[in-house]
Amino acid sequence: MGFEELGDALNLIVSKLGPKDAAVLMCVNKRLLCLASDDALWLKFCSLDLEIGSPQDPDGNPTSSFKTTYRLWRDDFGMYPWSLVKRVKKCWDSLKNWLSENFPEARSTLRKGASEAELKLVEDSLGVKLPLSTRVLYRFCDGQEISEDSLESILGSPLGLIGGYSFYNHLVNVYLLPLSQVISTTKEFVRQLGFTNQSKYIVVAASSTLSEKLFFLNCINGHLYVGTRNLSTDGEMMPCVSVPSRSSTHNSGDQRDAMLLWLEEHGRRLESGIIRLCSEGRYRSINLFPEASPLCSTAVTNGVQIRASAVYVPELSDLQQESEKYWFSYSIRMSLQPEGCVLNGMPFSSCQLYWRHWIIRAKEAVVSDVNDEAVIGKYPLLATNGKEFVYESCTPLPSSCGSIEGAFTFVPGRLTEPKGAPFDVEVGRFPLEVPDYIF
Repeated sequence: MGFEELGDALNLIVSKLGPKDAAVLMCVNKRLLCLASDDALWLKFCSLDLEIGSPQDPDGNPTSSFKTTYRLWRDDFGMYPWSLVKRVKKCWDSLKNWLSENFPEARSTLRKGASEAELKLVEDSLGVKLPLSTRVLYRFCDGQEISEDSLESILGSPLGLIGGYSFYNHLVNVYLLPLSQVISTTKEFVRQLGFTNQSKYIVVAASSTLSEKLFFLNCINGHLYVGTRNLSTDGEMMPCVSVPSRSSTHNSGDQRDAMLLWLEEHGRRLESGIIRLCSEGRYRSINLFPEASPLCSTAVTNGVQIRASAVYVPELSDLQQESEKYWFSYSIRMSLQPEGCVLNGMPFSSCQLYWRHWIIRAKEAVVSDVNDEAVIGKYPLLATNGKEFVYESCTPLPSSCGSIEGAFTFVPGRLTEPKGAPFDVEVGRFPLEVPDYIF
């Protein structure tokens, strides 16, 4: 029986093939070349492997067909495990799609992918060998292009992909360094500290603000670290990813993908709404204070809603200390619900904070019990048509986990014109903990 007699059966067989088998089939004869060259077949491969719905090369340029598209992608990334390429592409697609839909001004700062020559320049300049997953990450996107004016400003840029937080005069917003800055910043770090034996570390992310926060990749074991308060004196760092890496499908058995895991987790938090954008005047930025349970508590008392969460602050933490080893910043968001403040069935359109009571625990031991007026020197007035009042503060702990809970005392109306007796509003317990992923 010849190929012609197989008819639809042959078409069905070809449709079940993978890209490698289809490429082999094209070398058999003209009939199979024609069947295996069907662009609908290569559309399927592009869709399944690369989640590409239109023919385009790795730089985003249109191509003549999906078959050409698949070949160009394979040629461009042929030196890397294909499973790793697909995983990195999925990671960057997730981040870029979220930025395009929610934060386009930050999306515009992402640079195009780096070349193999640019990666080699980093390795030659710093005397390191980049982990495979790090190389592929930069092949898809060479960090962020943040303006020089922003980098020289005290406030920095609000457009960091990783984002940040602020409390008092401490402001952080972390961006991914392009390879040119990886070289210059790493050299400056080594020069300042005199760490000639630290050449295995490169700086891959940093805060653009005056408050220093640096992330380091260990190019030998692929682990990601962040600097602590003692970074500038003795190079103290702590790991950013404390969960086991996924088992590798690469023959070496070592994909060393901490930075990739870190970015994948960041994308998951953005997509799920665990972290969100915040607005400050005309600027927006990614806010690292969690917005979802169980990391964020929400309590409503008599129409007053309090949301509270915390973020770990590694750059202020001193791992050589005992009593103030770990530092946390917490964000409190308070608002009055549309029905107003309701006391004994009577609604009031406003209420004002007078007092706070905090219980701070390290593990389960109470380390601080605070009773005092106001919050950060303010007595916020909440109104039914008003905005959420937000403030941030910080606290140290001797342990890597703990919690805060408490209450605010409000009066209906205003402090100067109270319309009823004071009442307590619950602040639900929220965790203080060094997370598996530090951003």
